Amino acid sequence: MSEAVLDELTDLQHQQYLTFVLRDESYGISITAVKEIIEYGSVTSIPLMPEFVKGVLNLRGEVVPVIDLSIRFGKTPTKIHNRSCIVILEVPFEHQQVVLGVVVDAVNEVLDIRPEDIEGAPTFGAKIRAQFIKGVANINEQFVILLHGDRVLSVEEMANIIESVIEQ
Repeated sequence: MSEAVLDELTDLQHQQYLTFVLRDESYGISITAVKEIIEYGSVTSIPLMPEFVKGVLNLRGEVVPVIDLSIRFGKTPTKIHNRSCIVILEVPFEHQQVVLGVVVDAVNEVLDIRPEDIEGAPTFGAKIRAQFIKGVANINEQFVILLHGDRVLSVEEMANIIESVIEQ
């Protein structure tokens, strides 16, 4: 087998995940959803938005909503400090890619994780809704919760919540 074919097979067997910390827990999201990582700052709050919507930021002329992932998971708001950052993601919505930012405590690294190293989402005992969890990987004796980016950041669900708040 040629080296190019072997490289292609290896790519199919591994998926890369950006890992980050949120409330002392490690999470990962597919690198294919990540557009960029920026320093936290210049988030403009918007009145009457749900608590998990921190506001919007101007990213090179594009208005990007910023979500506090900690609140989205039903926890207390993220405390901003020197390692806090915003991960800019592209998520699918109605046949297009929508750009959203998520606030995290810190970004760790990009990891190659093989599908066989991922256990299914727990059916009970998880601190966040099971539908958000793609699976759990044990990396160097530490669990990393792998997220479904399109479910955690469901543009349709968030639009419905925001719409219901505006109607009140």
